[in-house]
Amino acid sequence: MLHLIPAPLHRALYRVADRIRRRWWGVRKPRRRSVNVLALDAEGRVLLVRHSYGKRVWALPGGGVGRNEEPHEAAVREFREELQCEIEDVRPLVSSEEPISGSLDLQHVFVARLAGIPVPDMREVVEVETFEVEALPENVGRLSRRRIDEWLRAGA
Repeated sequence: MLHLIPAPLHRALYRVADRIRRRWWGVRKPRRRSVNVLALDAEGRVLLVRHSYGKRVWALPGGGVGRNEEPHEAAVREFREELQCEIEDVRPLVSSEEPISGSLDLQHVFVARLAGIPVPDMREVVEVETFEVEALPENVGRLSRRRIDEWLRAGA
């Protein structure tokens, strides 16, 4: 149903919703669960995205875990929704609680291989690119950079 909203309006709504959501988290302080996917292409490059909302940084794709959803399922679903692409060989990297905008977020990070060509949905995700690990862009988000470093320390 949301695909009926024109993409430029959808992006604007994401920006407004993100500001409201972060303020609400600061007041309500909910406990949340989310996933991130460190996806690699056939050459071992890391896939990063830029969202239409929030800080203009490169980040790992991901999103929220549904109430009755397993983190692994959420990782595959979020990747498919945002990038119209499947992933395979999905395995857990790390789980940790992170304070984000006043709330506590249990983040599950997975490593996976791309099983197709990622295409940004141009609503939530507006840009996607793969990078050599040694040549990541300067403006990688703090948590995404930390997750990539954890992956490297784990033996990549």
